Amino acid sequence: MMGEAPGTAETRTGRLSDDRLMRWATYAAVGTAGTLIVVKLIAWALTGSLALLSTLIDSILDAAASLLNLFAVRVALEPADHDHRFGHGKAEPLAGLAQAAFIGGSALFLTIEATSRVLDPEPVARSGLGIAIMVLSIVLTLALVAFQRLVIRRTGSVAIRADSVHYAGDILINISVIVSLLLTTQADLPWADPTFALIIAAYLLYNAWSILKNSLNYLMDREFEDEDRRRILEIARAHPQVMDAHDLRTRSSGPQQFIQLHLEMECDLTLRTAHGIAEQVEAQILDAFPGAEVLIHQDPWGVREERDVPPEPGDASPSPANREARGSNG
Repeated sequence: MMGEAPGTAETRTGRLSDDRLMRWATYAAVGTAGTLIVVKLIAWALTGSLALLSTLIDSILDAAASLLNLFAVRVALEPADHDHRFGHGKAEPLAGLAQAAFIGGSALFLTIEATSRVLDPEPVARSGLGIAIMVLSIVLTLALVAFQRLVIRRTGSVAIRADSVHYAGDILINISVIVSLLLTTQADLPWADPTFALIIAAYLLYNAWSILKNSLNYLMDREFEDEDRRRILEIARAHPQVMDAHDLRTRSSGPQQFIQLHLEMECDLTLRTAHGIAEQVEAQILDAFPGAEVLIHQDPWGVREERDVPPEPGDASPSPANREARGSNG
């Protein structure tokens, strides 16, 4: 029986570790959101602050989004099967769309409530309790966001990045609620409470738009950044027996990346030799993009193809060795 390819075991182990991190990030988010809902509900009931109500609504939506994320990440991490040969990674951006809808709806509701309170201000009671709850919320949320960002750096998860945006925004929201409570009770400015609620609503709408745009990019198979695409082409063209590379196509599906391209090689190479060169190029690309799925098609150099594809980054600058080989090829 043939031995396992070098690096395969390490890659599989790394994936399992990343999968575990993603799951723990979803559990941590749901637990944190549930805790914050309870304490903020008590604080709002005792103070009547609209700014506190706004952050309570945000935490309820965060909990709903985090539960959705928990389900989406579990689905996205399922391996490819007979009906889903490219895996289930798009469950993550689909969850992102739902999150954007949740956040946008809460922002509109909050805007309506705050507008009515601006026209008819109401006093805020027990501001000290509200401030203490906000401080506790900030501490818990900071710990969660720090963990989520660690997971994002390791996995690149779309769903967890969207979730982290919520909670990072919550830190600013909680700080603004503290300022609002101080202005309302200490400076006798009753309009501060609904005004800060309106500012929070605007911030939530901005977050909803950012998550929506990012999720659509994944669902529409947006290409990698130009810098990454140039890097892939440079790796392919650096091989001494590769004359050129073209038709590079890239996309992401959740944590999984897909890369495909054509390599041009001398016409008189045997199929076995051409296959070996493609394998070498694939290994070099995988060194730069671990865990990606790479598909390479071999083309004979000098055979003109009619291709209707957008220009690729770096097309005008093949490697010097390849340029010299082209010249000798005529």
